[in-house]
Amino acid sequence: MDADRLSYFKDKLLQKRASLSIIVHKTEDQSREKDQNAQDVVDMAVESYTKDFLLGKSAGDRQILQQIQNALDRIDDDTYGVCSNCEDEINPKRLDAVPWAEMCVKCQGLLEKGLLER
Repeated sequence: MDADRLSYFKDKLLQKRASLSIIVHKTEDQSREKDQNAQDVVDMAVESYTKDFLLGKSAGDRQILQQIQNALDRIDDDTYGVCSNCEDEINPKRLDAVPWAEMCVKCQGLLEKGLLER
């Protein structure tokens, strides 16, 4: 991959990391807040469900943050844009959609079907 494309994807990854970091911090702060007005069982149940939902979302966002960091590491290692399984080039359209992708579409499909081990 040429230097201009790598720079483009690195900028895209850094922007996504910055925006996700803000979201994760806000979500975690919201999940820690206690609703002082929740006095009956239904209100407490709704509050509990909301906190569980926010924590689950935050965990998913943290996982994407880790994948973004891995992609940035691959840029530094000159392995970005190469499938970690078959070592073919990852389609640039896939990288535009999911710049932290570490596998080509074919290998990712095999992984999701349980036909490929990490």
